[in-house]
Amino acid sequence: MSKGEETKAAILDRAVDLASRIGLEGLSIGGLAGETGLSKSGLFAHFDSKQNLQLEVLRTSAERFVSAVVAPALKKPRGVPRIRALFENWFSWAHSMPGGCFFVAAANELDDRPGPLREQLVGYQRDWVGALATAARIAVEEGQFRSDLDVTQFAYDFYSNLLAYHHFSRLMSDKNAEARARRSFERLLEASRA
Repeated sequence: MSKGEETKAAILDRAVDLASRIGLEGLSIGGLAGETGLSKSGLFAHFDSKQNLQLEVLRTSAERFVSAVVAPALKKPRGVPRIRALFENWFSWAHSMPGGCFFVAAANELDDRPGPLREQLVGYQRDWVGALATAARIAVEEGQFRSDLDVTQFAYDFYSNLLAYHHFSRLMSDKNAEARARRSFERLLEASRA
């Protein structure tokens, strides 16, 4: 990796953490320059525009997510152990970000804003929900989940649980949010079993 690539990677690491707290729209070349100690012109040379910076932050976040949540889960045995790992890894991911899950925050920010940022985020979210449905389909194939399970509904319910946790823990400051999410997850697994 060249010095320029290392600098850009360090900028993006800081930008992802910052965006998880202040949102993508709050992220600016000037603000990021202040956070990193670099000049605005130096940052602009890496990204050319605020939108390019935001797109790179989304991409970097997706790479982090796959490395932290999906890839480790794929090392677990097929079926329920892998699904449990996806659940646990997501919690670790959400807790590792200063503002909670970056994608939940970005979804709230971009849901009504058409354009390249929203399109990229929607693609990442579809990939995530698709991974959850695939994990459920594998659990069906392994005989751990019932054969008539609607894996798309399973993925919806799984992710809905995570979204509710994020809402109740971050916005509502509910100290019981994680325990409730875990109980809800166990009920989902139980309802899906063969």
